[in-house]
Amino acid sequence: MDQVPGRLATIVPENSIRFLGHDTHTHSEPHLVYVGAGSARLAIDGEQVILGVHESVWLAPNVPHSARYSPGSLVLGPILSPSTLPPEPVHRLGSIPAVTAVMTAILGAAPTTDTEVQVFRAALDDVLTRLRGPWFSLPAPTHPVAAAVARELPFSSESLDQIAARHGISGRHLQRIFVSETGIAFRQWRVRARLNVAIGRLREGASVTHAARTAGYETGSGLRKALLREAGIDADALRR
Repeated sequence: MDQVPGRLATIVPENSIRFLGHDTHTHSEPHLVYVGAGSARLAIDGEQVILGVHESVWLAPNVPHSARYSPGSLVLGPILSPSTLPPEPVHRLGSIPAVTAVMTAILGAAPTTDTEVQVFRAALDDVLTRLRGPWFSLPAPTHPVAAAVARELPFSSESLDQIAARHGISGRHLQRIFVSETGIAFRQWRVRARLNVAIGRLREGASVTHAARTAGYETGSGLRKALLREAGIDADALRR
């Protein structure tokens, strides 16, 4: 008991898992692990994941995981709706204020009936679904070469001509394909694809520098300018 917040942690046996942790198990629905206080050390499908206060990890169905918590911690693990699937089996969210707001409401309201639980589950589903979706909706080209290029663009720093040459096509022809099949100029399609990646990282709480590098920008200032120009938004506002 020296590793838990006193005997109070076990007064309600079915809720002691929130203070003590648990052995390896899975859930048939998507699952969120959220640290309300303290910290948690999780083993998720063989990988070690450490979460600090207000951080969370979003798990796909049937992902095996176990958890141990530091003394004085409180960790919640709400089950999500079947359709609220993460973009990857183990999706680390960091500290997301909107998630914390819903989880705080759950703690305060303490829903018990199915109807009450569903209201809070829907609120959490809504927050996570918005985090998952791209900021810009980009139609994908169907031409085999253009489709392959489209998959690379959000992460590539190569020029148009370099990318086209590597795929055995001229830059001008590649541009024509993008306009014909997506209705968007190649350059703008590429910028918005990069911004989708960067915005996803910023929503998760990543630094502007990290988000910029992930999306192929050399500097954080370059990302900031692109966000203002294309979306009219500030990088720090996204992180908040």
